[in-house]
Amino acid sequence: MKTKLFIALLVAVFGFALSTRGAEPTESTPDEATANAPIFTNYSDIKWNKILPDLGENSPEICILHVDLKTQATQLIIRTPKAIHIRKHWHTANESHAIILGTASFACEGGKRMEFGPGSFNYMPAKMVHEAWLPAGSLTFITVDGAWDINWVEGPPTSADLSRAY
Repeated sequence: MKTKLFIALLVAVFGFALSTRGAEPTESTPDEATANAPIFTNYSDIKWNKILPDLGENSPEICILHVDLKTQATQLIIRTPKAIHIRKHWHTANESHAIILGTASFACEGGKRMEFGPGSFNYMPAKMVHEAWLPAGSLTFITVDGAWDINWVEGPPTSADLSRAY
């Protein structure tokens, strides 16, 4: 029973996340009425941007779904057209990942490594170095407690990281 409730809750959260707006945050500050308005966007209307433009069509893509105007807490989604190793990196704020499509592998400081399928969740404390191996066609929902940033430990992924085996 608890498993069914958990899955239903997860589906509801993902449904809400996928229905939120796919626009990039703007520099102008909307008035309070606009900032507190609900946002709805279909998955087919999401605007995707290349994360690693140097990889061309093979680059993972990102969509910032929502940024809180006060805290800068961010919800985003990443998809991968090709399998890729996301090299070691860290974020200024706490980050969590929820796998929507595909089976991904994550590793963090201390050698802890886990494989995750759809519906799986993980949490990375701020500044924890971690890396990921994402399959082609994966979809990952990410929440960040503050502004989203990425700080590469050994540089961003290159074409050598494409289709890299787990």
